[in-house]
Amino acid sequence: MRNAEVTRTTRETDIRIALELDGSGRGGIDSGIPFMNHMLELFARHGFFDLEVRAKGDCEVDFHHTMEDLGLVLGEAIRRAAGDKAGIRRYGQMILPMDEALVLVALDLSGRPYLAYEMEPPADRVLNLDVRLFHEFFQALAVTAGMNLHIRQLAGAEVHHVFEAVFKAFAKALDQALSLDPRIQGVLSTKGQL
Repeated sequence: MRNAEVTRTTRETDIRIALELDGSGRGGIDSGIPFMNHMLELFARHGFFDLEVRAKGDCEVDFHHTMEDLGLVLGEAIRRAAGDKAGIRRYGQMILPMDEALVLVALDLSGRPYLAYEMEPPADRVLNLDVRLFHEFFQALAVTAGMNLHIRQLAGAEVHHVFEAVFKAFAKALDQALSLDPRIQGVLSTKGQL
């Protein structure tokens, strides 16, 4: 079973995430941020991950702490659920359209965290969520997952469509990278470990 449960409790947030990599796309999401709930539901559904998220943060102050800590905890859950990474394809990529939006996501589960984030969202906010916080979310996720992650917006005139494309593409690329290939003995690296 490739799954993990991670909890992080600080003075700013209390977050629990349970992740099953080989799921059916079921999501039970309560992040305290409605648009983020929608994005994480898309991530679960399109990656075929079973995902439960329960988060309470100091959203009366700002969404920053909750968004960043959601990234930290989800990244840690991905890393733990992937285990020693034996047999996985390691790399994943997706160019995904969402109406007028087009997004590229490419990733490597190399153990070396890096985020390249080239986004020009057509609006600063979705409802009351500052979309710059998605950079904080993915930066935190890349670090704790040990993931090399590239996210690039190729087109998009509607901010909801742009970030929906990002989360769907991320899910598809991650599902591809985590998929098992019987030809791979151990890990896909000449170093012998990831």
